[in-house]
Amino acid sequence: IAVVEEGAFARAARRAGRARAAVHRAARQLEKSLGTDLFEVTSFGVRPTREAARLALRTRLAFAEIAQAQAEVAAAQGTGSGSTVIGAMPLARSVLVPRAVLEFAALRPEHAISILDGPYESMLAALRRGSADVLIGALRDPIPFDDIVQEHLFDDPLAIVVGSRHPLVGRGAPTLAALSRFPWIAPRRDSPLRRHFDGLIERLGAEPTLAPIECNSLVAARSLLLASDRVMLSSEHQIHHELETGQLVALPHPFGEVTRSIGLTVRRDWRPTQVQSQLVEGLRRHARAAAAKASGGDLATE
Repeated sequence: IAVVEEGAFARAARRAGRARAAVHRAARQLEKSLGTDLFEVTSFGVRPTREAARLALRTRLAFAEIAQAQAEVAAAQGTGSGSTVIGAMPLARSVLVPRAVLEFAALRPEHAISILDGPYESMLAALRRGSADVLIGALRDPIPFDDIVQEHLFDDPLAIVVGSRHPLVGRGAPTLAALSRFPWIAPRRDSPLRRHFDGLIERLGAEPTLAPIECNSLVAARSLLLASDRVMLSSEHQIHHELETGQLVALPHPFGEVTRSIGLTVRRDWRPTQVQSQLVEGLRRHARAAAAKASGGDLATE
């Protein structure tokens, strides 16, 4: 596993705290036992084969399932606490996940929770190898791998976001002609939000005079919006705190109601423990509350 993840015997040996020769010898013995090549020599050095990558993935998953089973047995005996790793995408980590986690932690303080933050691709890789248990955020279409499943929770409305002193504030829903006069902050490529952004830019009818700044950081995007006349396509949920403090303003989308799908992503064969199921149900409940608030419902009733 270490050799595949580190991409080299030397780095794997340092990670494992063993001599490079010992790691190399163990790898060759494993190849002999399995009757297949796990590593190949290239001009850049020794590289794991596809078979090695598949074996490492399945082994990591096996270790994760064993740890899961041990945690469930320990919890049943009253001698353990267990843990859950949540991969939170931008919208979810703003409000939804913190609220659900705080509520759960008050009920089950012995259960350890870790929240991952990073690009979707790295969190998905962590989920598939068993380093993360559940992802929450924008769903992908099509599903990128057949060993994961997605659960739709709610449709997230998109809006045009600007700084509180932007010229468009106070003028109602912006027209395409009005939006075409301002530079943009773009979502990262290959994200569900980027497809919505590209479709909107295409409808503007003219190339922006300034190239968009691609930004996947809400902190950086907020600073850009406050210091300029740039505009951004985003979710109101994602900028919840900035809207409450009056730093940013959400204007109606020129196409009316435009949404993206938000939900959970888990491994297809994941079997959560009883305690983990309680946490996941809390995420679902807070997602329903977010959806109700967005549609004008009463948050307190959820």
